[in-house]
Amino acid sequence: MSAARVVLLRHGVTDWNDGGRFQGQTDVPLNDTGRAQAAAAAEVLAGFGITSVVASDLSRAAETARIVAARCALPVTSDPRLQEVNVGSWSGLSMDEVAQTVPDFRPALREGRDFRRSPEGETATEAGQRVALALLDHAEAAADGEVLLAVGHGLSLRVGALLLMGLDYSYARLFRGLRNCHWVVLEPGSERWVLAGYNLGVS
Repeated sequence: MSAARVVLLRHGVTDWNDGGRFQGQTDVPLNDTGRAQAAAAAEVLAGFGITSVVASDLSRAAETARIVAARCALPVTSDPRLQEVNVGSWSGLSMDEVAQTVPDFRPALREGRDFRRSPEGETATEAGQRVALALLDHAEAAADGEVLLAVGHGLSLRVGALLLMGLDYSYARLFRGLRNCHWVVLEPGSERWVLAGYNLGVS
């Protein structure tokens, strides 16, 4: 058995998002704008026929999931595999601050080369692989025809989606980063998943 559709939702905005700071697995909460974004997204997603909700255990994703799930009268299952890429000692830094100490940072982004996010952190591919495995597990546990909502984080959801579509990290630069409280719609398949919608949301 497998879900008919899987919707990947990025969490609402936080103060660190607004400040352009790397969050990684630091547990930064939603701000009031992020909660309003989640409530607006919930009104749209309530019409998607969602049957189950799973979320990263980081509070910004977990609270976003609770807001949407409440609108759909559903519980939320927590799965730490849906966390954002671990950025280690880059947590709290801006891209400019990282670029000052890692000269290859911006060239690697431009050229589509994956790299470890700080000496203590993960690569985007490593994060995407654990997210993809989590999504496979939850989709396969669903009954045929169900719609799964997975709430997580921008980079790890994007790379996880690419891997499920049979694409590697080098394609990530061709997909705009997921906006806060925007979503991706995927249709699971036996060999690879199919993209049905990307970066959708309330304008």
